[in-house]
Amino acid sequence: MAIRLVVGLGNPGKEYERTRHNAGFWLVERFATANGVVLRKDQKFKALVGRHEQSGAWLLLPQTFMNLSGQPVQMLAGFFKIKPEEILVVHDELDFPPGVARVKQGGGIAGHNGLKDISQRLATHEYWRLRLGVGKPPPGREGADYVLEKPPAEEKSGIDDAIDKSLAVLPQMLSGDMQGAMNKLHTEEKPPAKKEPEKKAEAPKEPPKKEGLLSGLFGRKK
Repeated sequence: MAIRLVVGLGNPGKEYERTRHNAGFWLVERFATANGVVLRKDQKFKALVGRHEQSGAWLLLPQTFMNLSGQPVQMLAGFFKIKPEEILVVHDELDFPPGVARVKQGGGIAGHNGLKDISQRLATHEYWRLRLGVGKPPPGREGADYVLEKPPAEEKSGIDDAIDKSLAVLPQMLSGDMQGAMNKLHTEEKPPAKKEPEKKAEAPKEPPKKEGLLSGLFGRKK
């Protein structure tokens, strides 16, 4: 089933535009710019709205604050008779490090206020989600404060890389090839996990430790 509505989550206003919580805005804005889509303020939907002519999909940036994101989504989806499974919501994700992007349908919302409101308004979790990793807050820090901060340059670069990878497969998602898009996006993220050689190198060290222990015991008997 093709995607007919792409929602980028974020907070409106200059003070929020570079914060981690606006990662969803960043992706949709870049997609709009690359495809010549003008996002215009629509008072009826309380959002910036544009249409991607090639796919026919609507692009939506709610101009309510994050915890009221569901209002514009519900209104536009209702007006154009768009089903939840035809909606893709792009948002920041604390569970993944910068540089990682994942797609899934439904599932938990992990305390994300934008997703919480959308799920309540649509009365379902079964819309699609494109999750852009922004990393976990350091120990002792609240996630709510962390996402409202600007990421340092290295993190921002990672988030931008994830957006690049996501934009490369977004046309597949719009056409309804979600599995193909997921296969490409998710497999591209595996290279960073190259720590296996270290584990293999540690294995031979175990037998000598046992020998050392035995010789120590025999030494005590003497």
